[in-house]
Amino acid sequence: MNRKIFLVAIITLFIDQITKTLLTIFINLNEKVTIIKNFFSLYSIENYGAAWSIFNYKVEILIVASIIALIIIYRYIYSFKVNKRNNIAFGLLIGGIFGNLMDRVFLGYVRDFLSFKFFSYQYPIFNFADISIVIGVFLLVIAIIKGEDKDGKNSSNRNEQ
Repeated sequence: MNRKIFLVAIITLFIDQITKTLLTIFINLNEKVTIIKNFFSLYSIENYGAAWSIFNYKVEILIVASIIALIIIYRYIYSFKVNKRNNIAFGLLIGGIFGNLMDRVFLGYVRDFLSFKFFSYQYPIFNFADISIVIGVFLLVIAIIKGEDKDGKNSSNRNEQ
């Protein structure tokens, strides 16, 4: 993995863990702090599953899935063209997955706190790691659409950048 991807991953992991730590310091568990009425709140919860409560209380499965995802991502880093967007995408993915993985390994749950309500729909509560993963996937989808996922010339040089 190149230094740029590693740097983005470390920064992402740092921001994720800092925001979660600040959350636990300033907001009590199950406390809701309204930021924008009927739209955005900080709501401290312990998430024992994944998005939309899939695999709820199956922490071991989610830990294994995270490790497998990291291995797959590491494998595919070398098949994508080396450019700024792809470096950021892989860094966000790795940092985000590690952020939630650390919570699951050390706490047994993920600390979530970003709560959005759209009209009558309450979106599942999430965190910075989740945002990073979604943005990383979105950027890689763009790379695939642009044909940057198969680059024989630059893929062998991925470690050098």
